[in-house]
Amino acid sequence: MNNLKPQSGLFVGLITLDLIYLADSAPRNNQKIVATDYTLAAGGPATNAAVTFSYLGNPTQVLGVLGSHPMTQLIRGDLANYQVAIADLQSNISTSPPVSSIIITQGTGERAVVSLNAAKTQASSTSIPPDILQDIDIILIDGHQMAVSLTIAETAKAKNIPIVIDGGSWKPGFEQILPFVDYALCSANFYPPNCHTEAEVFNYLSTFNIPHIAITHGENPIKYLSSTQIGAVDVPQIQPVDTLGAGDIFHGAFCNYILQTSFTDALAQAAKIAANSCQFFGTRRWMESAVKS
Repeated sequence: MNNLKPQSGLFVGLITLDLIYLADSAPRNNQKIVATDYTLAAGGPATNAAVTFSYLGNPTQVLGVLGSHPMTQLIRGDLANYQVAIADLQSNISTSPPVSSIIITQGTGERAVVSLNAAKTQASSTSIPPDILQDIDIILIDGHQMAVSLTIAETAKAKNIPIVIDGGSWKPGFEQILPFVDYALCSANFYPPNCHTEAEVFNYLSTFNIPHIAITHGENPIKYLSSTQIGAVDVPQIQPVDTLGAGDIFHGAFCNYILQTSFTDALAQAAKIAANSCQFFGTRRWMESAVKS
């Protein structure tokens, strides 16, 4: 946990229920397999990042669509356990929350995922709670609630609240949000329109005057462009047990450290947290065993 003053974070995007299995391999067609372990947790890029940010000692809210279906109690219980508050954009809907089924391959840590994103649960910006940005120090947007995220980004920029985007993959509508972004953290699978190489991605994001851009490459160094400075940050080398959620955990940790230190140091510290998480099954057990930073 931090020794510094806690900072408040708002994480905007997808809230799911994740059913996570550990097995020898993912099943082939018409094959039944038996899992060796199983866990259940709230999921989604913004949600997992929020849990990490809270774990590191900060007041945390996730803003997304949850509703009142009985299954949401499992999500609520998990997030309450990690002191993450929920701001529900559609509290009256009774449909099932998006559920992800994930199989982790024992021995490699690779994952196979079947999921439903937020495409069917897009909220209007009119459903944003009033004063949601009061006393917020940093915002992460995962791109799964574009209309809401755009309004949040515009308002945050006017209040000088730094904005981080989780660029796991390109989503239509990101181009409207990018002008407001301070930190673009993208995966190697993030390809905006007409971009086919990493250099083109850096060039594209630079046209929006984003001050700090980073592209992650799993266990390989993180490439970055920060105020015209190009470089790379090494990632700790580990034997992975489970890589599920590593990117989300990286983003949540980055939001914590960027409020304390430089861009490159925040990348390095966040990479350390994410690498550690990969040594444990599921998206939560690393917090039960890890030494808090």
